[in-house]
Amino acid sequence: MKKVKYKPLLLVLAALQLIACNGPQQANKETLKDAFAGKFYIGTALNEWQITGRDTASLNVAKEHFNAIVAENCMKSGEIQPEEGVFDFSLADKFVDFGEQHNMFITGHCLIWHSQAPRWFFTDSLGNDVTREVLIGRMKTHIETVVGRYKGRIKGWDVVNEAIIEDGSFRKSKFYQIVGEDFIKLAFQFAHEADPDAELYYNDYNEWYPGRRDAIVEMIRKFKANGIRIDGIGMQGHIGMEGPSIEEYEEAITAYANEGMKVMVTELDMSILPKPRFGDIGADISTNFEYRKEINPYEDGNVPQEKQDEWDSRMLDFFNLFLKHSDDITRVTLWGVNDKTSWKNNFPVRGRTDYPLLFDRENQPKSVVEKLIDLAKQTK
Repeated sequence: MKKVKYKPLLLVLAALQLIACNGPQQANKETLKDAFAGKFYIGTALNEWQITGRDTASLNVAKEHFNAIVAENCMKSGEIQPEEGVFDFSLADKFVDFGEQHNMFITGHCLIWHSQAPRWFFTDSLGNDVTREVLIGRMKTHIETVVGRYKGRIKGWDVVNEAIIEDGSFRKSKFYQIVGEDFIKLAFQFAHEADPDAELYYNDYNEWYPGRRDAIVEMIRKFKANGIRIDGIGMQGHIGMEGPSIEEYEEAITAYANEGMKVMVTELDMSILPKPRFGDIGADISTNFEYRKEINPYEDGNVPQEKQDEWDSRMLDFFNLFLKHSDDITRVTLWGVNDKTSWKNNFPVRGRTDYPLLFDRENQPKSVVEKLIDLAKQTK
């Protein structure tokens, strides 16, 4: 009797089974950007490895789930103009190209910020502070050059970052010390002149603090009274398990929206770790505390299910709030693609292991992602 060869048939059957199991599932796979379409952009920050294509796994997550991007570092003044008159647009160009290729809303971050600014910006050849006129001229040149290069391509700019502190007073940065509070108004003026069609934002952390909130509102009103254009307020959204409350955050959203501002959550992450208990630290990157074992409880990667459920629930509460105010909120951007590359692993304590984003260290969606997609679909 002739033997029947089953191997090819088995291979065909196996292939058909694989298609049956995976094909429709992949075809119907829902993403964050699809779920939140028509409500607000859902974005992420990209780092150098992602922008250059070396971290392909993270880049695939960005392409699949997000429709807005912001550069984590490569567009800050110290990176883009390390020496006076010497501009390095190599990474920024790749970043913008990527956004355009994938039809994403591109935000430029940031034009004027006291941190990560090159030292030469504020000093002369002898190391002394420059005059007010010189610093204003350097600001103008920097803003005109950067914004002008991406005119019509970058849709919105974080023009000034973190210029007001929690009590509502101005941060005593070099910009403030040399120019005075006018440096904020001038930065917005220069940015508008460089690209009249780009949206212009003021961006800050602990943006829900009453003192800072009220000072930002007052700044908006002064701008309007003086004919200075400002389109929106970036609420960074570096939050934790213990604060702020949903009510506090909603008050800030409402306050900015009532001034006619577009509201954006620009750098969202939520630390699952306990605070160091040295007062409120906000997001000042100069802050760092001593490592202690008790404030790094999940260094082995094993977050208890009960704690993960608590984190999921709080993140859902915030997104519920964002959806409630989707008429005013235009974008919610996560500050990073996955937990592994998040700055929160080393802030405010170096060496900690944190889990503040929607995707884990292997770029897999956490349980909250499906919950967020369901929440968005259920919200009319």
